[in-house]
Amino acid sequence: MAIEVGTKAPDFELKNQHGELVTLSQFRGEKAVVLLFYPFAFTGVCTGELCALRDELPKFVNDDVQLLAVSNDSPFSLRVFAEQEGLEYPLLSDFWPHGEASRAYGVFDEEKGCAVRGTFVIDKEGVVRWSVVNGLPDARDLNEYVKALAAL
Repeated sequence: MAIEVGTKAPDFELKNQHGELVTLSQFRGEKAVVLLFYPFAFTGVCTGELCALRDELPKFVNDDVQLLAVSNDSPFSLRVFAEQEGLEYPLLSDFWPHGEASRAYGVFDEEKGCAVRGTFVIDKEGVVRWSVVNGLPDARDLNEYVKALAAL
């Protein structure tokens, strides 16, 4: 069960595709965060979603908002994926301890060993203000993220 709107977003410390540590708390007081969990790099629906975000990046990475995309892939896989698809926003590895951040947000599928498609819009104070969780085969609607950000 995904964490509920109105709750404090769990902090995490994950490596990005360049091996740098990223925490949710580093954005507190500075930027809202769109935290997007996806199953795996290089898969069809995931690639489509992440490239759609790339194509609309100014809406999701600017002075007020930071996009963070999290999968259970290794940082090395994420680096190749980012380079191949031209993804310039942080791709975070929830590889080890395997799925720890995904579990904290209630979006880890124990049977499949990966995150489902969960997205959380977190305000500057670190509170979840909007979320959506889709099954593995179901892509999310980016326009919904834009509406949620506008409502902050």
